[in-house]
Amino acid sequence: TYRGLLLITAPSLTNLIPVNVCVEAFLQVGQHTWERCDTAAALLRRGCPSHRLEDPRGSAVLVKNRNVTFRSGRRRGGRGGRVTQLQPQTVRLHLRPGEPQSFEVRFRRVEDYPVDLYYLMDLSFSMEDDLPNVKKLGADLMEEMRNVTSDFRMGFGAFVDKTVMPFISVAKDMLENPCKRTEPWPCSPPFTYRHILSLTADGGVFARLVGGQRVSGNLDWPEGGMDALMQAAVCEIGWRNVTRLLVFSTDAGFHFAGDGKLGGVVLPNDGLCHLQGNEYTRGNSQALTSEVVMENSKLPPGYHISYASRCEDGGPGPGGRGRRCSGISVGDEVSFNVSITAPPCAAASRGPLRVVIKPQGYSEEVEVLLSPICECSCQKDMIPHSPSCSHGNGSLECGACRCKEGRVGTFCECVKEEADEATDSRLCRRDNSSEVCSGHGECVCGRCVCQKGGQKPQRLYYGPFCECSDRSCGQHRGLQCAGHGRCVCGECVCLPAFGGAACECPLGSESCLSADGQICGGRGECRCGACICRDERFQGRTCELCPSCPDVCAAHRGCVLCRAFSLGLSPEECGRRCAHLNLTLVGHPGVLATAAPSAGLHRCMEVDTEGCRVHFALSAGEKEPSACAHVALERECPSGPNVMLITAVLSGSVVVLGVALLLLWKLLTSLHDRREFARFQSELERRRWNRVNNPIYRSAITTVVNPKYKEH
Repeated sequence: TYRGLLLITAPSLTNLIPVNVCVEAFLQVGQHTWERCDTAAALLRRGCPSHRLEDPRGSAVLVKNRNVTFRSGRRRGGRGGRVTQLQPQTVRLHLRPGEPQSFEVRFRRVEDYPVDLYYLMDLSFSMEDDLPNVKKLGADLMEEMRNVTSDFRMGFGAFVDKTVMPFISVAKDMLENPCKRTEPWPCSPPFTYRHILSLTADGGVFARLVGGQRVSGNLDWPEGGMDALMQAAVCEIGWRNVTRLLVFSTDAGFHFAGDGKLGGVVLPNDGLCHLQGNEYTRGNSQALTSEVVMENSKLPPGYHISYASRCEDGGPGPGGRGRRCSGISVGDEVSFNVSITAPPCAAASRGPLRVVIKPQGYSEEVEVLLSPICECSCQKDMIPHSPSCSHGNGSLECGACRCKEGRVGTFCECVKEEADEATDSRLCRRDNSSEVCSGHGECVCGRCVCQKGGQKPQRLYYGPFCECSDRSCGQHRGLQCAGHGRCVCGECVCLPAFGGAACECPLGSESCLSADGQICGGRGECRCGACICRDERFQGRTCELCPSCPDVCAAHRGCVLCRAFSLGLSPEECGRRCAHLNLTLVGHPGVLATAAPSAGLHRCMEVDTEGCRVHFALSAGEKEPSACAHVALERECPSGPNVMLITAVLSGSVVVLGVALLLLWKLLTSLHDRREFARFQSELERRRWNRVNNPIYRSAITTVVNPKYKEH
């Protein structure tokens, strides 16, 4: 059983605050009729008798409330009567603004409920290797569904693609056999969608037709499955008003909107059935689920609806803005919290309004009749010519007088023609320079009828001349009278511990106490709960901070040096400025470390004018007129330079540097000499000429060969 809680509310004219009406004539002269409307507690405080308090309440009436059916009664051979899966069927809600009304919605998917299933199969050529399994899937699906319900019918259809280029080839032989083969059998001509078998309970016919299908072919990868889905949904193929399922079997994607423009198809799908001879004729011109999704009809203007689902696992459903629960089996329970908000009475219709809530995909629905309560029942108890209205000069209606023609006033006490505007205006002015009723009301019969301030009903004006308001006092930090008082006729009446025009000033000094218990640390005055420091250098909540002030040690450095070591200040100036310092001399700085630590003890180390470190312990506060100092006479002065060591180091450095320079000079000289000697030897070798080639050399022997010698 699926159970949901439906919450329907209607807002009021006062921001969803439940407003009641006192039907007792308890208004005073000068009060408006709307002042009889307020919360019940406020009206009782103002003196309205409880039995005269008009407090209409909303209600929920179950008009039709048949119980849900647990079985359809068909499996055991019963004929099966009316099946009810949704309870209640009709609810009438009387809605008071700001008061929610609720009722329980129960939903249960009935066991053995009739089911119609349509099997839509892809017969493109890419499905050839999967066709045996797809055929077997159809038969297995029908057999399995018979185990779920005995009232089961199944139909069958197929699709390929749009029969125009470039989705298929328009050649004559390709239109007859798009696969170009004859064995084991030729392919079927292409088609967009073909309805083969209407919904039937004959499983043999379904298995025979599915098993006899042959594949066809197209050119591109996507198929025309969306066209087939549209036609299977809108065409009359035997659908009953029961659970409808569609199984879509394919191995490829589908064409998206706009793909048809490639083939010259520009008209959008009209959502109508276009089957002739069980085949889709407009392809070239234009799931088994375990999910519950709640939906509703169009709401009246100004109304708002929201859903919150609690599914089987106890958590909210995924997505769908609280309308959805997935993974639901027969017998599982889910719930939906449905909230409907109505507009204010000024915008809401007075007659009954109808809203239909139903689970998506199911024919059953919950009819919700909305009747906003925008009038009080006391209006039917009107007292004509009531004595409470100036001896019958009006009718008492819901605690207020409705005056006769020509009569005005809260109790119809004035005659409209006799009322003199000038006289009334004078009586409604505080003085000659003021406005009528201080500009915050109307003068009726010589008396001021004060109005509300703006759109906030709590901003009331009152007084003989509407001169007072409890919302016109000064504010501090966004709070009227700083939240420490109340506003009376434009002035703050503060609590005893606060003062000021807006009660913003605490009269006590607790907020000005410093850590040592003094007011503002002794450096300032406490005014209006805050410290005003006398010395501009000090700041902070209690004048405890002084970023530019020296520390205690630095402040007493000059006096310690002049008193203990006669350094720095002159004797006259030292005696004048440092008389407050009580000086005690000790020997070694280590003695100062043995002093027990205390809150006012400061261990100091300062550098004197000679560069020596001076150690002293100081017992003094920042404000105390006198101080005690224990000064170590042994100063830590830096030692002088070691002349012998410096001389030895410098002398040794000069010697080492000289030897290094000599060695470097000797090395460079030797390298230069070797290079020059090698060049000299090379020149000598080049000057040794061969005697044969010397043109100056002449041998002393001349040999002449007689050419005739060999002949003899």
